Amino acid sequence: MQERLLALKDEALQELERVENAQQLNDLRVKYLGKKGPLTEILRGMGALSAEERPVIGQVANDVRAAIEEVIEAKQAGYAQAETENRLKAETIDVTLPGRPAPHGAVHPLNKVIQEIEDIFIGMGYTIAEGPEVEKDYYNFEALNLPKNHPARDMQDSFYITEELLMRTHTSPVQVRTMEKKQGEVPVKIICPGRVYRRDDDDATHSHVFTQIEGLVIDRHIRMSDLKGTLLQFVQEMFGKQARIRMRPSFFPFTEPSAEVDVSCMMCGGRGCRTCKHTGWLEILGSGMVHPRVLEMSGYDPAEYSGFAFGMGVERIAMLKYGIDDIRHFYTNDVRFLKQFAHI
Repeated sequence: MQERLLALKDEALQELERVENAQQLNDLRVKYLGKKGPLTEILRGMGALSAEERPVIGQVANDVRAAIEEVIEAKQAGYAQAETENRLKAETIDVTLPGRPAPHGAVHPLNKVIQEIEDIFIGMGYTIAEGPEVEKDYYNFEALNLPKNHPARDMQDSFYITEELLMRTHTSPVQVRTMEKKQGEVPVKIICPGRVYRRDDDDATHSHVFTQIEGLVIDRHIRMSDLKGTLLQFVQEMFGKQARIRMRPSFFPFTEPSAEVDVSCMMCGGRGCRTCKHTGWLEILGSGMVHPRVLEMSGYDPAEYSGFAFGMGVERIAMLKYGIDDIRHFYTNDVRFLKQFAHI
């Protein structure tokens, strides 16, 4: 048995000398040292040896195993070292090369305008209120003096989900929810930014989804002059101190009296140009005094309290501010368009 062990050792060492890669090395390890290998088979036969032979053969078997394992471990270390060197060589970085410039993102022009508008009104003491985009018919219409079958509902062609749920057509429901939450307390002084949805055909000036910012003030002795002063300050902060406004009578079911607000054309300074269709004015928002019925439905006594409200399309403001001629530019994610606002 001793001779078989020594012969096995010589055979294994000779085969290990001819190994060319890590896979062949692993195969030989399994072949000679595995559970079904010849060395294991010899050791299983030691039970037939005499008591005097067992320790001698056991020592020889251990020496054979140790000799084979030593060669295998040495070769494994060599292959591992070679693999590391090859990987490092393949991944070599030339630290003298110039770095690759990382492109910088920019705030989207709509978000930039929203932030600017918010900053202006926060500076005037307003707070920001938000509400759900999927809204109840009551908050979107009825609480705003637009009962079911009211003809003015046709002005806002809506996306209905059920008879009582729809995608909000304006951010005015946030005003109603805020008034309900206040439970008759004053003052109320909020702006409500958010996305709104209407069944419009998309073109250069219309989109089925767009962004509105509406404002609401309720307190004692609020007058139309307060509304005009607020909007004039906003316009001058937004478009420059030279900007002027004019208010034209209009109709909105939730305000009375109501007014459309125009700003003097920033392209021509009010002299008249193609942008303003030679009128010198550009329409930017709707406004008015809160209708007594709206106040009453939200828990305010119209005999004691009054208020004003206004609403503007952020895309409209951004198009005027930056001279953009197509609302679709805001939503097509054209990097060439967006890069223009990186440093504004």
